[in-house]
Amino acid sequence: MPEQPPYLRIADTLRQRIADHEWTPGDRLPSRAQIAQECGVGENVVRRAQELLISQGVLEGRTGSGTYVAEPRQRVRVVRSTAREQRDGSPFRADMKAVGRQGDWESRTEAKVPAPTDIAARLGITEGDLCVRTMYEFLADARPVQLSTSWEPYDLTAGTLVVLPEGGPHAGAGVVNRMAEIGITVSHAVEQPEPRQATTEEASLLGIQKAALVTHIRRTYYSDEGRPVETADIIVPAAHCEIVYEIPIHRRDH
Repeated sequence: MPEQPPYLRIADTLRQRIADHEWTPGDRLPSRAQIAQECGVGENVVRRAQELLISQGVLEGRTGSGTYVAEPRQRVRVVRSTAREQRDGSPFRADMKAVGRQGDWESRTEAKVPAPTDIAARLGITEGDLCVRTMYEFLADARPVQLSTSWEPYDLTAGTLVVLPEGGPHAGAGVVNRMAEIGITVSHAVEQPEPRQATTEEASLLGIQKAALVTHIRRTYYSDEGRPVETADIIVPAAHCEIVYEIPIHRRDH
């Protein structure tokens, strides 16, 4: 078994010292130089260990002040379920209600935005074809906990009452229910989650450390005819949220 990288070993050491109540929430950690000397490693190793623990919500970095033990925060459970969207309209509000929080979102929609290369490929359209783009900030007790940028082919909904996802009589009904209003049956969704570090903009919007760990979910909804009808990039901060998938099981009649 390969030897554990030094910064991971130091991260485990710091995590254990916190678990042993040597440092408690709100306490300022000793300087990196002091920790490095105690542990027999370089300051860069300590820096990487602290950055990892900051991204995981264990520590908190304060500019010009130092590194502190973070206050424990209840992680929000985010349930990924197309069945719940069809049934409840807003699974996010249901998730927030389950943990005693007020769930809401803010959105900004732009119609007729040319599709960039990667979005065009995901929607099966030509680069530059017009799309409806909606950017979301999902809020728990007015605090951002999730971001999403949604793209829909403009020619799919143009001239209908559902052309604006957050406008008109079906505002906020969700992709599955909105598409049903114009005779399109959404049969399934494909999601591709991957961990990465937050961009500067994402960190600012979510109130997390720059380069903190997030889960980036690329989701695409498909009609029963196999056409992609919407695709989205969903950003979930690892320190604030846990992602749970609900998978429906269809019994086959014998």
